[in-house]
Amino acid sequence: MVSPRGPPRARPMDMTTPGPLLPPYAVVVGVLLHLVIYLVAVLYSYAEQLFLKKDDNKIKKQDIPAVCDLHCCKDVPVRNGLIGQKPPSINPERLKDFGEEDYLNGDVKTWEMKIVSRNEELLRDALSCIPQPSSRTSLASCNRLIRFEDISAAAFKIQCGVQKTPCMYSRLSKQYGMDIYLKKEFLQYTGSVKERGVLYLLMSLPQEQQRKGVIVASDSNFSMAVAHHASELRVPVFVILCPSTAPARVRMCRDYGAMVISYGTTGKDAQLHARRLAQENGYLYLEEEDSAVYLSGLGTVGLEMYEQVPKLDAVIFPAGGHCGLLAGSAAALKHLNPHISVIGVESESFPVLQESLKAGHPNDDQACNNHHFYGDVSGVCFGSNSLQLTGKLVDKVVTVREEDILISMLRLLEYERATVDAEGAIGLAALVAGKLPELKGKRVAVVICSGNLELHLLQQCIARALTLDNRVCRFSLVISDCPGDMSKILELLAREEARVLDIKQERTFVTSELFTVEVICTVETRDKIHTAQLRNALLERYPTAAWTER
Repeated sequence: MVSPRGPPRARPMDMTTPGPLLPPYAVVVGVLLHLVIYLVAVLYSYAEQLFLKKDDNKIKKQDIPAVCDLHCCKDVPVRNGLIGQKPPSINPERLKDFGEEDYLNGDVKTWEMKIVSRNEELLRDALSCIPQPSSRTSLASCNRLIRFEDISAAAFKIQCGVQKTPCMYSRLSKQYGMDIYLKKEFLQYTGSVKERGVLYLLMSLPQEQQRKGVIVASDSNFSMAVAHHASELRVPVFVILCPSTAPARVRMCRDYGAMVISYGTTGKDAQLHARRLAQENGYLYLEEEDSAVYLSGLGTVGLEMYEQVPKLDAVIFPAGGHCGLLAGSAAALKHLNPHISVIGVESESFPVLQESLKAGHPNDDQACNNHHFYGDVSGVCFGSNSLQLTGKLVDKVVTVREEDILISMLRLLEYERATVDAEGAIGLAALVAGKLPELKGKRVAVVICSGNLELHLLQQCIARALTLDNRVCRFSLVISDCPGDMSKILELLAREEARVLDIKQERTFVTSELFTVEVICTVETRDKIHTAQLRNALLERYPTAAWTER
């Protein structure tokens, strides 16, 4: 039975019972963790101070910023602990021995940096043969064969500083019976593939040498690439040129950011002066050599082409004395696919590479350094490293005539709207000349590596190429000096759909009978067949007409 008084009440707790004397376990653990963290922080701070004191003698007050951070992230805070960028003017005492100086306008830029923490190591995975400060005049000490890993490292380092140029299908494919892909390296900022090797070379220099600067002494594509990328990396750069250098080249080097100095009367004088300045002031004298660093940068072209065009059968490169592009790219392509044919093309007038391969060593007998049309293609063979790679990896080296190069330049201008120089057009010239019949029906890539052609040479090259392609022709004939005879010639040309470019009349120095005039006419035709039709029509109407052979 339930009690009427309800359920029994709970006994109240005795409030006088004493609780535990120790704090909770979680509180104890938390206090111990805070104590441990504090001790670790104190020990880390003490060790860092000892480390900074140990390396204090190795860190300069002035240094350049990290090359990759400057080149890739121009609008973000400077990394590697480098702040306080300030461009003070250059010390005038450094210019006391520069000699004749015509193009110095005072727009020289230097950079001063304050180190607030230990610098990070640059290029931890770079090549082992990076030039040291002691080798200020040459990079020949880096003389070893490159590996595919070297090229891959170069591609990673320079990816933010150079263009990944397109490798596009060409409309010339149908004309020559093969699938032609053009790697347009002339679209680089300075118009040359040399930027790849130069950028990796400059990024691989020790920071101490980057702070001192570099110096070059030529007006080549290599020097323009050095001027541009050294300025972008904030490395002081000096270019020594002789007074006979084309004004356009001088202006470009100065616009790229280099200090341009005119000295001597020949290129040899400029080179000797540059070497002397490098020795006296600690600059690194740069010239195009086949160091492993430089070749690795150039070899990134082959790496890109393999990625851009699947199932390649052959790749054509310019060769000549400066065959670094051929050698470096061949190393990449043969590693990725040994079945790809790598072919080099050089001028028939300067077969430097072929003669060097036959002799087994660099041969400069066929070289010509002063040929403005050929440029680097006719230069000397600059090292055994490139020659060894070429002999080991390149399948074939062919030569082409000057006429083939000119027609190749014309084809690129008409079909691809590309204005290139001889070095850029020489690869396609091998296909134009029919030197590679085994490539019919295959997939072929051609490197168009340079587009730095001076304007006066461009005009001469196009005019000459039109003549070689049988599209501009000239003839002369003698007619009576009577009204209406000239109009008959013009009517014949209009009927044959020939475009008159120039017409002259010679009356004084004519050896024929009196009251006659010699007419010299230059006309433009569509092609070789059209030219032959016009010639037959003229000879039928004027049997004494003389056709000027090209």
